[in-house]
Amino acid sequence: MRIDTDVKLDYSDVLLRPKRSTMGSRKDVDLVREYTFRNSQKTYRGIPIMAANMGGVGTFNMAEELIKVPMFTCLDKNYQPADIWDWFGNHVHKPDLQSHIAISTGITEVDQERIDTTLKLCRSIEYVCIDVANGYSERFLDYVARFREKYPHITIIAGNVVTADLTEELILRGADIVKVGIGPGSVCTTRIKTGVGYPQLSAVIECMDAAHGLGGHIIADGGCSTSGDVVKAFGAGADFVMLGGMMAGTDESGFEVKDNMVEFYGSSTTQAQEDNGGVQDHRTSEGRIVRLPYKGPIANVVTDVLGGLRSGCTYVGANKLKNLSKCTTFVKVNNGKTHNTVFENMQVGE
Repeated sequence: MRIDTDVKLDYSDVLLRPKRSTMGSRKDVDLVREYTFRNSQKTYRGIPIMAANMGGVGTFNMAEELIKVPMFTCLDKNYQPADIWDWFGNHVHKPDLQSHIAISTGITEVDQERIDTTLKLCRSIEYVCIDVANGYSERFLDYVARFREKYPHITIIAGNVVTADLTEELILRGADIVKVGIGPGSVCTTRIKTGVGYPQLSAVIECMDAAHGLGGHIIADGGCSTSGDVVKAFGAGADFVMLGGMMAGTDESGFEVKDNMVEFYGSSTTQAQEDNGGVQDHRTSEGRIVRLPYKGPIANVVTDVLGGLRSGCTYVGANKLKNLSKCTTFVKVNNGKTHNTVFENMQVGE
């Protein structure tokens, strides 16, 4: 048994220090990034915010709306090859779509068969998200290496991990973008059920440093509940920020609106396991099923997030998202709260 006594931080533990700025308006901030990936050698250009590959978030409808920004969508694992083929066929007139979409897979034999079939049908697919809850298993690492050997042209997103050593290992095994985060999600109970996790801000900082040293990239996956958290994630050096709960409850979720509420649940809930073929005896739920207030079209969320991100950049003097981490100084707060909550339960609008 060991105890790591270094202080690790979540987004709620810090604020960004404002700095002198020469910018005239937040509208002048350039949020577009361009990346060339280490292993696939493909290039991405867009606003690097991703819809998570979760039910009610990583939907076809979500992808159709986010491409207009342009932002990125990781599709839900439950989509079958025929569904994806039909959808891509109906959007052949949108050539940019393929560069802002990832299809998702697990690492079982059924997953492998499904992803192979999908890639044979849809040869224009550029991104695959290999997604497991525990990125520390040798089985997962071996799968990533085999996938890279089989599909050298695909940009591989792989995770989830929270430490530098496994970030480096995944990149060396063939991943281009490492998904960072264990337990910070709004509908995730992994930390409660297993006691395992890592404060998200520190995980992003440490994994970013490891990935960038090898020419790789990372996604800050989970833990964002406000646009300010998105600013903090980018300030910490994340290349992409993945949002789940913040994008749930919208028209694009595909879920029914009842009494102005929309259901949303985590990828490891009993419901999600049933969606993926049934609950196995050796597993338990590691997520929540919640009802969220209906948010309307995803465009409302996008406007709020991008507005907050632009404003955050102006406060620290970053005229481009690319420069945000260079302009960031985090201030550690000492009471666990980063904002005044006295009227939080009395708010009727904004």
